[in-house]
Amino acid sequence: MEIYLWASRKREEGLDFDSAAPPEQAWRRRLNSHANILKEFSVTFMEAIKMVRLGIRLWSYVREEASHGRKAPIDPFTRISCKPSASQGVPLGGMGSGSISRGFRGEFRQWQIVPGTCEPSPVMANQFSIFISRDGGNKHYASVLAPGQHEGLGKAGDQGIDSWGWNLSGQHSTYHALFPRAWTIYDGEPDPELKISCRQISPFIPHNYRDSSLPTAVFVYTLVNTGKDRAKVSLLFTWANSIGGISHLSGDHVNEPFLGDDGVSGVLLHHKTARGNPPVTFAVAACETQNVNVTVLPCFGLSEGSCVTAKGMWGTMVQDGQFDRENFKSGPSMPSSPGEALCAAVSASAWVEPHGKCTVAFALAWSSPKVKFLKGSSYHRRYTKFYGTSEGAAQDLVHDALMNYKRWEEDIEKWQNPILRDDRLPEWYKFTLFNELYFLVAGGTVWIDSRLPAPDKRNHRNGEKTDVKGTEAEVNLSDGALVKHTTTSDYYSEDESVVNHEGSNSYSQHHPITLLNEENDSDDGGRFLYLEGVEYVMWCTYDVHFYASFALLELFPKIELNIQRDFAKAVLSEDGRKVKFLAEGNTGIRKLRGAVPHDLGTHDPWNEMNAYNIHDTSQWKDLNPKFVLQVYRDFAATGDMSFGVDVWPAVRAAMEYMEQFDRDGDCLIENDGFPDQTYDTWTVHGVSAYCGCLWLAALQAAAAMALQLGDKPFAEYCKGKFLKAKSVFEEKLWNGSYFNYDSGSSSNSKSIQTDQLAGQCTLQKIFDFNVMKVKGGRMGAVNGMHPNGKVDETCMQSREIWTGVTYGVAATMILAGMEKEAFTTAEGIFTAGWSEEGYGYWFQTPEAWTMDGHFRSLIYMRPLSIWGMQWALSMPKTVLQAPEINIMDRISISPSAAAISHEFGVRKITNKAKCFGAAVFHCSC
Repeated sequence: MEIYLWASRKREEGLDFDSAAPPEQAWRRRLNSHANILKEFSVTFMEAIKMVRLGIRLWSYVREEASHGRKAPIDPFTRISCKPSASQGVPLGGMGSGSISRGFRGEFRQWQIVPGTCEPSPVMANQFSIFISRDGGNKHYASVLAPGQHEGLGKAGDQGIDSWGWNLSGQHSTYHALFPRAWTIYDGEPDPELKISCRQISPFIPHNYRDSSLPTAVFVYTLVNTGKDRAKVSLLFTWANSIGGISHLSGDHVNEPFLGDDGVSGVLLHHKTARGNPPVTFAVAACETQNVNVTVLPCFGLSEGSCVTAKGMWGTMVQDGQFDRENFKSGPSMPSSPGEALCAAVSASAWVEPHGKCTVAFALAWSSPKVKFLKGSSYHRRYTKFYGTSEGAAQDLVHDALMNYKRWEEDIEKWQNPILRDDRLPEWYKFTLFNELYFLVAGGTVWIDSRLPAPDKRNHRNGEKTDVKGTEAEVNLSDGALVKHTTTSDYYSEDESVVNHEGSNSYSQHHPITLLNEENDSDDGGRFLYLEGVEYVMWCTYDVHFYASFALLELFPKIELNIQRDFAKAVLSEDGRKVKFLAEGNTGIRKLRGAVPHDLGTHDPWNEMNAYNIHDTSQWKDLNPKFVLQVYRDFAATGDMSFGVDVWPAVRAAMEYMEQFDRDGDCLIENDGFPDQTYDTWTVHGVSAYCGCLWLAALQAAAAMALQLGDKPFAEYCKGKFLKAKSVFEEKLWNGSYFNYDSGSSSNSKSIQTDQLAGQCTLQKIFDFNVMKVKGGRMGAVNGMHPNGKVDETCMQSREIWTGVTYGVAATMILAGMEKEAFTTAEGIFTAGWSEEGYGYWFQTPEAWTMDGHFRSLIYMRPLSIWGMQWALSMPKTVLQAPEINIMDRISISPSAAAISHEFGVRKITNKAKCFGAAVFHCSC
């Protein structure tokens, strides 16, 4: 329990005001904890032999993309210079405006300002430091507020940051994390008679679609003087003009001091990015009060030739505890030269009386108004809707952050406290639930102003138009109104691409989604992207979003509905451009009408989808059923009828598309002998537990949605297919205790797959075998297990433990009334990934780890599925205990249902159509 419980010790003696002390339920590490290097997985010899052709083709593709200045979405060959370590912490800022992470020892790292790129190395000049002197002059302390033994030190020369006072041992200092806040408590370090709390606050506030988009964070220092002498305390915030890596050396950067309203003063750092990326302006600031004096040093360098060196700056603070007030009048600096680092410093000084307390607040903002993708499309980030696009936005952001952070904290606590105070929930689960949300900030998220953005005007004289087909469908409302659903996109090749964004749904324009936003009821929520992972650079990968989407639906439902609208539009489109698929070496077209895309793209999202090119995902069997299931869940959960009308044509198209995979006419789809689903190295033959059950559930969901939208013939049609397919599924796969992996005759056809979504019938078997036979349940659920209790080593993925799948099966256990088993299953992910005796994957939860704890793909989307557990826990007991509400029982099949035509469109929508309050859909497999 010591790992994750805050030992209150009189509520941290003196830190029991102004939220200075962390909550009892918070993830904790001592600052002197060793940040071990993480170990990456490796393939076995036999796996390598099987994938050698794929490896050669992938290598060629990676090189080809590099020749165009682009990074391939999957690149296992390029190694980063900074080896990943167990050093991460809570990231900074809201969603979708670029992110910066902060390690638990205080370093600023994982820079994701440019979309799709991540600079993992810390910028060590970015630090908080403290300088203390007491009356009588006998005691002086000066130290960076980070441990002295740290990567990145000792590289800058005597005039650089290694000349600073790295005197903190970290032995008595502790980091506490409860996303989106973090606390660092310095208990008598460096001054034994001064307690210090640093509280990091970011505006991640559920259902607040304004503040949650802001690229800013606040650091509130609470100082408690336990000594008998008055203490003068100066806190220093230093910041390099850099967006990570070696960008600080590229030149043409400018720093500029400012004196703002309400005592907010600091420095603006204007950064000129390389490779034509949009510029960035940082603002570092502190808030001057009656007791707090703010001064700045607009420029200092890290080398001997600088006008003011890092060593000279430190010496000034040691001697004076502040900078010259005249520095505010210095104006913009001269642009930096290539190879020259440009840094800034903000000091806030205060006297703290004996046994007195003082609060000092700093803020950081980074403003990059325009997001530009490598193939040319540009958009304005969502926060510009509220702050505009000028360089001065950064100053406004830090001002508002310092004025509003207390309100943010009140909203955060109001959201989190009901869960934190729920005695039924395990302590580890409470804070892991919130901390896994780090991915919605650090997962490369992009959030733009509108669902229908207007691209920048570009010269497209060389544009070569490509064959892309659209679809128009009609919906006849009960009042006789005719609504046309039109989906079109015009594509042009390469960097000069111009996209027609006019393919909208006229119904949604006149009937915005009904979910209210406290900040702006008319706001549509904007358009949102997040990566599959920082190593798998594809936006909104849909087979993974299937698991992760519970977090967005619960916390930002407008975003979730708009992602589904994006995919619904994509279903009805076709992109005829040729693509080479690397696994088989064959060629096909990028996007087929009726197929749900694997992702929204990489280098030109929304306009060039399916960046994934290992397999032809138009042949995958899980994407379309997952689309139908998610759409129905979201429709039922939100009660948004306009959303249902918007996406219904795509739901029907997705279901009709799947009929080609019913090879024998038994109403059940078959897999085609290759990895044609999210487990893309795990081959499937014939009927499979995973895809077959998804199909059965999708038939039920489509029937339910059709009934509620007034399309009764299609509801009858789906129910008829379901009843026939269900019996075939059970006949071919059920073996008495679980469903076999597939109906083939391979060595692993009888394996127990954790992710067989049939759930209730097989959960005990999965728990006993896939969970408890893997290190006593302390690792999570292995994907595949032979019935003899040995791990299925058919392929790389069958022997892996997938973090998000483990959370997902735990959610299914909760729905089945197996809460004890559910929390035991999920606790394996906490133990292996987040606990002190684990492997060090906190705030970088990977897609998977092996039996020996080696990771694959850090900072991955799927572990957001822990919010599926919370969703299941929130279900009314009357829903969980009442299978008779299954909507399939409400559908009677007419004799003509089997011969229903496949024409596209909604037959009839009645005004009386209502969404059922039950947000859970029972799969009767």
